[in-house]
Amino acid sequence: KQWYQRRVAITAGGFTLDELKAAGVNRKQALSIGIAVDHRRKNRSQESLQANVLRLKEYKSKLIIFPRKASKPKKGDSTQAELEVATQMTGPIQPIKQVWSDTKARVITDEEKKQSAFQTLRMNRANVKLIGVREKRAKEAAEDDGLGSKKKKK
Repeated sequence: KQWYQRRVAITAGGFTLDELKAAGVNRKQALSIGIAVDHRRKNRSQESLQANVLRLKEYKSKLIIFPRKASKPKKGDSTQAELEVATQMTGPIQPIKQVWSDTKARVITDEEKKQSAFQTLRMNRANVKLIGVREKRAKEAAEDDGLGSKKKKK
């Protein structure tokens, strides 16, 4: 399941329903005009959502939809002038632009050398796991302080 969350929309199998909604494309319309839809993906960050919405809008702006009947064009179809200048695209239609951060190497400080990443992760996992038990104990301790010397027997 996590495989779908980290991928760019095209490589993951499609755009999310939120991305389609933000770009103003209906789900069924997207499938009919060649846009892949992946209902399993969820947008974890606003940046990726905006990037994919921009890609969808750019795709829609370049898209030329031919009418099924040339004599009766429908609402979403392209105009006759656009149809005359249409050419077939070859190769990658919209190549994905990878964004790399410019972080430079630096010297590790003594404080960072003393810290253990493994130990930090283990402590955080333990804190998350035991949060309910600790809250329960704190609540019971507060009740015991209020009652005085009376304690429950199990």
